[in-house]
Amino acid sequence: MSLKKLLANWKENRPSKRVRAAKYSNKLTYSELVDYEAKLGRTVFGPIPSNRQREFFKDRDNVWIWYERFPDAAGVMQEMTVRYDIRPTGVFKKASNGKFEKLDGVELNNFRIAVERYEQLVKSELYC
Repeated sequence: MSLKKLLANWKENRPSKRVRAAKYSNKLTYSELVDYEAKLGRTVFGPIPSNRQREFFKDRDNVWIWYERFPDAAGVMQEMTVRYDIRPTGVFKKASNGKFEKLDGVELNNFRIAVERYEQLVKSELYC
């Protein structure tokens, strides 16, 4: 069989990127998996401007992290980290050095949507 036919056959029958990621995911460290999940999670909130850094990931069973780094109006880089704790009494958020506040209404619904999108994305792209 010619090299051209071998390459064409390989391209047709090779596993998808998703399958390959899942195949090797058991060889990654916990930290590497969290980093990969955060890269996938950053897309949950839509396109990211080139001057921003965004991460969104599940840190533990009941803790989610949203991190953004962005320039303010003067061009100085700012950082914001929001921690979401899921408790039996509700979902609570703590922005940077603030106090925990209980989510409700639209904000709670937006968090639920983000978590659902994240879980669908991570399951389909990394753990398929």
